Amino acid sequence: QVQLVESGGGLVQAGDSLRLSCTASGRTFSSLAMGWFRQAPGKERELVAAISWSSGSTYYTDSVKGRFTISRDNAKNTVDLQMNSLKPEDTAVYYCAAGTYYSGSYFPVADWGQGTQVTVSS
Repeated sequence: QVQLVESGGGLVQAGDSLRLSCTASGRTFSSLAMGWFRQAPGKERELVAAISWSSGSTYYTDSVKGRFTISRDNAKNTVDLQMNSLKPEDTAVYYCAAGTYYSGSYFPVADWGQGTQVTVSS
């Protein structure tokens, strides 16, 4: 099991940027696939971005391609989500997640963070 703690959410205006960070502890972070999910009110939780253990591959949902960047630092046990050109439709609770692998948009989650709120005003 791995413990995940997110930080960096907040209230911003459309067009602004935010950087979310997730710090992991408890398991060998460098062996895990990591992802960021989000859940907006009344909607299902969706995978936003994922990164392999080696950073050799990444995945982005279509709506964030070109605006969001996922990265990780295995020495610091962190995974970040840089969000640029934010839109009101990006408003959601963002969750950090860990798993053994992912394949495209399929990411079987073993552990979740507690979530951090991102609100983008128009």
